[in-house]
Amino acid sequence: MSDLVVNGGQPLSGTITPSGNKNSVLPILCATLLTDEPVQLRNVPAITDVEKLATFFVEQGSRIEWNQAAGTMRIDHSGFDARRLKGELPSGMRSSVLLFAPLLRRMKKIKLPTNAKGCSLGIRELDPHLEILEKLGARISHNGALTLALPGKFRGARHWPDYMSVTATENFVMAAALAAGTSVIINAASEPHVQDLCAVLVAMGAKISGLGTSQLTVEGVAKLRGGDFAINTDYHEVVTFLALGAITGGEVRVKNSLPHHFDLITRSFEKLGVKIEHRGDTALVRRGQQLVIEAPFTSNLLPKIEAAPWPYFPVDLLPCLIALSVRARGQIHFWNKVYEGGFTWMSELAKFGAHVVVSDPHRVIVFGDKPLRPAVVDAPYIIRAAVALYMVAASIPGRSVVKNAEIIRRAHPNFVENLRSLGADVEWK
Repeated sequence: MSDLVVNGGQPLSGTITPSGNKNSVLPILCATLLTDEPVQLRNVPAITDVEKLATFFVEQGSRIEWNQAAGTMRIDHSGFDARRLKGELPSGMRSSVLLFAPLLRRMKKIKLPTNAKGCSLGIRELDPHLEILEKLGARISHNGALTLALPGKFRGARHWPDYMSVTATENFVMAAALAAGTSVIINAASEPHVQDLCAVLVAMGAKISGLGTSQLTVEGVAKLRGGDFAINTDYHEVVTFLALGAITGGEVRVKNSLPHHFDLITRSFEKLGVKIEHRGDTALVRRGQQLVIEAPFTSNLLPKIEAAPWPYFPVDLLPCLIALSVRARGQIHFWNKVYEGGFTWMSELAKFGAHVVVSDPHRVIVFGDKPLRPAVVDAPYIIRAAVALYMVAASIPGRSVVKNAEIIRRAHPNFVENLRSLGADVEWK
């Protein structure tokens, strides 16, 4: 069942409790390899990438007790046997690279094929990870396969990468947490999920300062302990359901919405004529939003939403606002400053009747409020692009099909169930 069959045109309304953040739980799961003490995680989303990591751990001798209904996972790596590893990391997930630092510390030498991938957003290079590991004392060789060796412990070091990489920053803090000496990374990524990983490591006994900034200082410690940790809400899912309420003219409330992360996201919604309200930890979009693109004061320029590493507007959420802009009156310019493959699905939007001009691999202009029609479209291997195609389909009366949409399950464990609770007529086929 990989296709979403959508009978659109109904306002979606109701209350959603979002799942745990995929981008937080995956590095935190990898970080549990840094201790042999038991770790319990709560609010664990039942997504395919988590299943792959849990299976990988069990195959190496770790004990995993996962109650998917309760969202809890108990992890015990004391039985992890490095001799079982045959060189294959979990396939089909970019986050496999997050195993590099924990496995290297535990095993001292690993030989791996370079098979890690994630989606169709463009080239996802390994070089920043290898540079970090080498700077912290690992030895890297390439002879048909990738070989990583660690003589002794990681060593503290100072590193200034070319650009802010979420997963490379996460690899850095995991390696540095148990390194000999103090490590500093300048130009560190600071996304909420990076902050979540650092907070869990600190609770395990790591010494990390600068959380939420572009410079992290890590003082290596001798040992990390276990503990009981909750995975924070997926703010991507919060935005997705607020946008779905707005595009269909419904009223949607999302609990546990992390409003302290939403200032810029809320302003970006306002550029499309959508008002997001925050009441405590609940975010709300009311029915009947006007969906009129806000004209800038500098009237000879198009309104613009720029997406780049945090604290810019999150790149992964750009497709949701692009979908919303298709329904909004006016024109707006979107700029993806990270991925060269982020707009490859614009031709699928056009099948609905959307008017989108691709300026170059990083920029598009949307001419909104054009007549739309139901369509059969092909989702790319990009999670929120598949979601965005569903959003547009849900706003159009009639039957549409979003083919190959199963990638949504990598981030949204109960996507169709949540949609139906809001009144959507949708099913997997």
